[in-house]
Amino acid sequence: MKKRKLIFATANENKLSEVGKILSDDYELLSLKDIGVTEEIPETKSTLEGNALQKAKFVHDKFKMDCFSEDTGLEIAALNNAPGVFSARYAGEDKSDVNNIALVLKNLTGVQLREARFRTVICLIESGVQFLFEGMIEGKITETAAGSAGFGYDPIFIPSGHSQTFAEMGFEEKIKISHRSRAFEQLFKYLQRVEV
Repeated sequence: MKKRKLIFATANENKLSEVGKILSDDYELLSLKDIGVTEEIPETKSTLEGNALQKAKFVHDKFKMDCFSEDTGLEIAALNNAPGVFSARYAGEDKSDVNNIALVLKNLTGVQLREARFRTVICLIESGVQFLFEGMIEGKITETAAGSAGFGYDPIFIPSGHSQTFAEMGFEEKIKISHRSRAFEQLFKYLQRVEV
């Protein structure tokens, strides 16, 4: 059977790798690089939904191809849901996984209530029509980073009902429960025309 091609509007290699492993064998995942997009796609909206739509629309409008994009944010209750939409660039010009984590931990110094959630929003544009899918997981922020697997804030996030951070779990265990997996499950159900 011929695989269905899906264009993922991202240049983030970590996300590509993770989604590629979540995808069923029925699909062939194409990145921006695969379709010749080298320019940086703007992410200027104030919500995850807005950014996901903006990125997917950019690719769809320019290449007239069905595609999807996602935006993910870590929302920490004690920080008024920051870093949220700014998760990837929380540390400003010095943004990196290490610096973003350091700033979160600094801003939570002395804070006892460390509830947080990861939220992923996917925007699919199919035949010019936009669809949104969401996945979320609740948890808490640790006081120190732990683990070397994963990326982003994985070393400081412990999902509810677990005792390890995402970065300590390793990929196989993480994708069984992650926000991104939950969002993509919704997307795949739609693509297969299975009612959610």
